[in-house]
Formats: sequence, structure tokens, C-alpha cells
Amino acid sequence: MKKFALYVLLLTSLVTLAACGTPAEEFNLDASITVYTRDTTSGTRDGFMNGIGFGAAAKSDSELVEGFLIRDNTAIMNAMSIDEYGIGYISLSSLNTSIKGLHFNGVAPTEANVINNTYQLKRPFMWMVRADGDFPSQTVEQLVKAFIAFLGTTDASDIINNQGAIALPSTVTWDSIKAAHPVTLQNNSSVTVRFGGSDSIQRVAEALTAAFSAKAGNFVAEHDHTGSGDGWRRTNGDTKDQTVGKDVGFSSRPFTTTELANVTEAQRGQLAWDAIVAIVHLNNPISNVTADTLKKIYEGTYRTWKDIPSA
Repeated sequence: MKKFALYVLLLTSLVTLAACGTPAEEFNLDASITVYTRDTTSGTRDGFMNGIGFGAAAKSDSELVEGFLIRDNTAIMNAMSIDEYGIGYISLSSLNTSIKGLHFNGVAPTEANVINNTYQLKRPFMWMVRADGDFPSQTVEQLVKAFIAFLGTTDASDIINNQGAIALPSTVTWDSIKAAHPVTLQNNSSVTVRFGGSDSIQRVAEALTAAFSAKAGNFVAEHDHTGSGDGWRRTNGDTKDQTVGKDVGFSSRPFTTTELANVTEAQRGQLAWDAIVAIVHLNNPISNVTADTLKKIYEGTYRTWKDIPSA
């Protein structure tokens, strides 16, 4: 009977140990860190590198660790769901449950923490439009101006917040200002308005244009998001008059002095705040990183996961 009891106890202990096994315990800390980044025109990269105190790497690949990989926002998310030993960064508005978003300096990446200013790794979402008289038609120009007015309303704020970004404060409703934009009262179903720029803003922009189109005669919103640099380049820069030209461009970083050289204040503004989140595979045991840790990963001081200081 005692032997049987010992057998049951041993079996129970083995089952318990197996049940307690976690992905973190199986994680190989000796594995090399695979570093993912955006390209040098990306607003996400600009905000991330400056936010971790590594501004020299915002526009220069030569500052980064050897062997880094350049991917766009979606590709970095997909990589982190597969690459157990990778690290990257994305917009908070893109974060989902297939990857792990890390706390930054001990603060969780949440909308509330961005608003209360405790989560510091954040950047602005900006818009830019073509100059007056430089649109495909007067109707498109009037619709764009109406859209920009819409961005400053509580109607737009609700959409922006629902998409994971953080809207700027507003007390204005669309109903209170729509009379100033009579173009929205006509049938615009044959009119196309072209939107582009930052791919980090794409989901927010598509939700905004879908809602506004229904309020503005059902115009067609054409989206082609290729990066923050194109938010300027395709509305006021060297490709604005090519087939890739846009009527409204978005940037997930402040526009540069060069980009603003021939752009009036009426042609650009901010629509929201967004946070940038360092992300890893769900099996990674790390839950928090500091600015210094991220800098040392991206510059190559920390090469394996065991190099990372414990939180």
C-alpha cells in the first residue's frame, strides 16, 4: 500500500511539474537577438529611436547592430508572431494579442498612460494637404478642406480613439460646422480623393474616411500608404504630380524643416497622438524594457537575451 501511495505521489508530482512548465522556462536565453526596424523614412522609426535616446540611428542604418532586418509595420508584427528571439517596434494602434507589447520604463503601453503622460515613448500623427489650386478639381479641394475640418470634431475623436490612437481634445461636432462645407451635401459618388503617407496611420485614416464619406456625398476614398516620407513627397514634394500623387498625406512623425519649406500652416496639422511599443514573441519572458536597454539592443551592445538586465 505504501509503494502504491509513493507511486501515486510521484506520478502526481510529475504531472504537476509538467503543468507548471511555461514558454518562459523553455525560452533559450543564449539565443541571439534578431533586431527588426523600419526604414529611415519611417515616422515610427524616428519616434522610436529618438524616444530611446538613439537619435543618431533615426536616419542612419550604419548606427545599428550588424544583421538587423528592415520591415514595414505589418511585417514586423508578423515576424514577432513567428520569430521567438526577435524584437521590433510598432504603433500602439497596431498592437494585438498575437504578440507581446513591452512596458517601457515600467509603464504599460495603454491609451490612458499616453494621455496622463506617464508612457513616454509616443509621437504625433500629422496630416498634410496640397496647396490651394493644386488639387485635381475644385470639388476634391473642397472635400479635402471639409475632411480636415471633420478631423477637429468629436465625431472624428471617437473614431480615432476606437482605432487605438489618442485624439486631441475637442468640443466641436460635425453637425455644428457642416453648413460651412456645402460640398458635402451633394452627391460625390463619382469623386475620388487620394489618401496616403504613413502606414502606421492607415487603419485610423481608413476608419475616418469611411465615416466621413457617408457624411459627404459618398465620395470614393482611395488609400495607398507607403510611409511618412511620402506624406509630404506625394502632396507637396517631388512626386506630387506623378501618378502616385495624393490629396491628403499622413505622417507619424513631425514634418522636417525641409518638408515644411514651401508648405503653409493651413496645409498641415496634428490629428492625434500615438504610442510606439517595443514588441517580442509571446514566449519571451521579458515584460519590461528601459530606454537604455533598447538602445543597447539596437546598437549591438546586447547581442543575446541573457544580456538583458532583469526587470
